[in-house]
Amino acid sequence: MQLPEIFQGNSPTRLLQGAIAGAIVTIAVGFYAGGWTLGSNVQKQVQAAEQASVVRVLAPICADKFKRSADAVANLQALNKEDSWKRDDMIVKAGWATFPGSEPDRQVAEACAQLLSKAK
Repeated sequence: MQLPEIFQGNSPTRLLQGAIAGAIVTIAVGFYAGGWTLGSNVQKQVQAAEQASVVRVLAPICADKFKRSADAVANLQALNKEDSWKRDDMIVKAGWATFPGSEPDRQVAEACAQLLSKAK
């Protein structure tokens, strides 16, 4: 049985084929098992982590503002009567999720509502 011409000798074509195959395998293994990620994915992860940090810090402050309001008991009763998906709207409209120099943050309002519903 005779081998095809491409498999015979030390041709530059074989070297190039080996290099390309090695590069493809390295890239596939690196992204699949090596933990490599694209810069755009890393940027999205960083932004999500930043937002989570902001929510983690501001939600307790929002809950404290809510509890220190003039009619906190009535507001808490109204909040608990409200549907769970509407509670963040109530907090945003009342201004408890608004902090100096920023717009109201819906994620902070959601976390604040969760903290308040646990406090009861």
